[in-house]
This record gives sequence, structure tokens and C-alpha cells, in this order.
Amino acid sequence: MPDSVLLDVSEGVATLTLNRPEGMNSLTLETKVALNDAVAEVASDDRVRALVLTGTGRAFCVGQDLREHAELLAAGDPAPLSTVAKHYNPLVTALAAVRFPTVAAVNGTAAGAGLGLACALDLRVGATGARYTTAFTGIGLTADSGLSWSLPRIVGAGRATALLLLAEPFTSEEAFAMGLLDRLVAPEEVLQTAQELAARLASGPTEAYACVKESLRFGATHSLVETLAKEDELQTRAGRTQDHAHAVQAFLAKEKPSFVGR
Repeated sequence: MPDSVLLDVSEGVATLTLNRPEGMNSLTLETKVALNDAVAEVASDDRVRALVLTGTGRAFCVGQDLREHAELLAAGDPAPLSTVAKHYNPLVTALAAVRFPTVAAVNGTAAGAGLGLACALDLRVGATGARYTTAFTGIGLTADSGLSWSLPRIVGAGRATALLLLAEPFTSEEAFAMGLLDRLVAPEEVLQTAQELAARLASGPTEAYACVKESLRFGATHSLVETLAKEDELQTRAGRTQDHAHAVQAFLAKEKPSFVGR
């Protein structure tokens, strides 16, 4: 794997780190390919029960590397934004499809597709004093990286519309107030807080978490009646797990449950 993406697995938690601090972790072709490969590797690793995505330096990720993009424009590339279909769409789809919980450790600036990556994860821990922006309309583009789907579901349709149309920068404090961040901590505490949260989830009922994620995705695009039927299906599946049976026994014995993830 290129040095632009680092992977560490420890005690059930995989940490993926965007490692281009000199470019504020902007996404070059190499980085996008490496990140896609890393997510696929983590998703199929039986040791992993939670994922953290973060960045090095003062930025989480500022989205597409515009120097690389400008070179495509200057060269007259007939499809300079083919990267959306080739890289961003598969990446966001893969992140959203991960069965176990995912946490973004937003250590600094998040812009454009970088913000999209953070919003593709289940939970977000952010650093105080950081700046965010959707960015796209500022360079004459529309949303990608799933933001037109994820952002309204996180902050509401009205606020998402304003963020995407105006592309005005906003602070991590404002992001926390609007519900975009689940935790807001000092910069030096972001990664540790995210990893502790991921470790807590990694020690929990993995199959139940997978069912919750599947239920939420299904409910976002189906009727109440259809969602109730899906909940019944998923509850039946969760009810057959060792974790459920052992947790009920622990409850009756007034003991703390221990989950094995199946």
C-alpha cells in the first residue's frame, strides 16, 4: 500500500490514515486507489469489528487534489471528472456498506469530498477550531462523494441546501451544533477519542450493529410498512445470535454482558 494511506489494526479496531499532510490530505489518483483497496481489505478482515478514518497534519481531507485535476483540464481530457464514477462512488459505497461501525476522526479541515468521506461514516469526532466547507459550487461544480444524500440526512434538507449552494466555510463548533459532529474535543484528543469510541463498539454486538445499519439504510428509502417488515426480518436474525442469548442470560444474572461478535 502506498504511504499516502496507512493501515493499522489493533484489538478489533482498524485505523485508516490519510497521509499526505503536505497536500492537506487531498485525494490524488494514487490515494483514491489506495483508500479503496484499504477499505476492501478492512471490510473482509475477520479481526476487525470497527473502523476509524483520520488524517495526518492540520487537515482531515480537503477533497480532490486540484493540481492533478487542473492538469487533466489543461491536457484537454475529455472526461476530467470520470474519477467520480471510477473512484469516489465505489469508495463511498464501500464505506457505507461496511457491516461494522465506522468513525471519522476529523482532526482538522474537511472540504469537498473530504467532508463527503466523513459523512459516509456512522459517527464523527471533530477537533475544536477546525474549518469545514462543501466547496463544490465555489469551483463551479455540484456535489459528489454522496453529500447530496448523506448531508440532508445528518443536518436536515434546509441546512444541507444552504451548505451546498453557498459553500460558505463553517466551524467545527457550528458543525457540532447542527449535528454534523457527534463529539467535539481538543485537536490532540480527536484520534484517541475516536479510537476509544471505536473500541467500545468493537467490543459490542457486531451482528446487532450490522442489523441497525441495514435497517437505517432500508428505512431511508422505503415506507413505514416495508420498514416494519424489514425490522422483523432483522430482529429475527439478531435474535439468533450468541450475543443475544448470552446478553439475556447476563441480564437475568445481573451481570455485564460480554459480546463475541456473532
